[in-house]
Parts: sequence; C-alpha cells; structure tokens
Amino acid sequence: KIYALRQDQQRQEMEKFYGEKGSISWGNQIRSYILQPYRLVKDLRTGIETTDVQAVLDGNLDLFVNGWLKAGCPNKRLTGVRDETDE
Repeated sequence: KIYALRQDQQRQEMEKFYGEKGSISWGNQIRSYILQPYRLVKDLRTGIETTDVQAVLDGNLDLFVNGWLKAGCPNKRLTGVRDETDE
C-alpha cells in the first residue's frame, strides 16, 4: 500500500510539472520539418523558423526553446502561425 501511495504521489507531481497533455494527432504537431524542395524548420507554437535544418536535426534546439520560453510557454499553435501543409 505504501508503494502504491508513493507512486500515486509521484504521478501527481509529474502531472503538475507537465500540465495537461493534448492529443498527438496531425493537427497538434509542434514543429514542421521541410527538407525538399527547400530546407526549413518552423515552430508552429511561436512562429520561429530556421533554414539550418541540419543543426536542428543534430539536436540544436536552443533557438526554439528560448523562443518558446520568451513566448510564455504556449501549448497551442499561435493564431496566424501556419504550417506549409495547412490549407
């Protein structure tokens, strides 16, 4: 019982930290990666984009993390920020 209680407490702490998670469907992606015919990575929550795709694929996400923090940590796509696949 003590173990189950402790696990429940840990789960509640993690939920506080991560907040409510939405669905992981096509319309809820965070970033758009375009590799052909041109190269672009665009954060759909903040509108920040870069053409240095290789750096992003290598794990350099500082530009996006800092932009996300400066934007107030939005969980949803900002109004007016569109992906190239949006119609």
